[in-house]
Amino acid sequence: MTGQRHTSQKDRFLRDHLLIPGALFAVFAVLAATTTLDPALAHRWFFDAQRGLWWGKDTFWDDELLHRDGRYLMRLVGVAALAAFAASWWVARLRPWRRALGYFAACMALVPLVVGGLKELTNVDCPWDLAGFGGDRPFVHLFADRPDGLPRAACFPGAHSSSAFALFALYFVGLGLGRRRLALAGLGVALGLGLLFSFGQQARGAHFLSHDLWSAFIAWTICLALYRWAFKGRLTDAPAGTLNP
Repeated sequence: MTGQRHTSQKDRFLRDHLLIPGALFAVFAVLAATTTLDPALAHRWFFDAQRGLWWGKDTFWDDELLHRDGRYLMRLVGVAALAAFAASWWVARLRPWRRALGYFAACMALVPLVVGGLKELTNVDCPWDLAGFGGDRPFVHLFADRPDGLPRAACFPGAHSSSAFALFALYFVGLGLGRRRLALAGLGVALGLGLLFSFGQQARGAHFLSHDLWSAFIAWTICLALYRWAFKGRLTDAPAGTLNP
């Protein structure tokens, strides 16, 4: 009976954390790749066609505060997590948190690295380089055949927002520790900051909506996969005690 309950909890966990998010993302990804949804939303929300300007570009709140300072903030969080994990080997008070700290530091490092690497491979333009948005390049659908004569591009997925979406790790740390409130709070922080960074980048013309949603899904998938490895296959929502290293 206990085994059946555990299997049911595991199935529910995978349904809620992988199958449902994956299905919803797939619907949007197909829509974005086959329609002009991205440029239409950018025109409606962020680009002033009359003046030919992105309303967040070259502004203090966007270029400096959200982009530059936001990048420094996330690097600081990542370095702090790595330092805390390293310190857990000789600081007794940190020892019970070693696994959680190591997992969190790994997510903060791996998510931006993967997304940044994909940016170099996908060869997708930034919106500000496209005709109708202040540039001169044609709009090419995601994963469509890109004309050979176009310059190399590196704007997909959204790397800046991925550093914030890496904070999905906080949600999984909460689950691993059996602390649902901590998990939900972490999820709120990751979504809030990730959406704020996404908003800033789209308002500057650096990314379309789909670029950042791809980043969010990649970050979620990486954090989920590392959670299964770091917390030894714990794929249930059932309460757990303090995890020892």
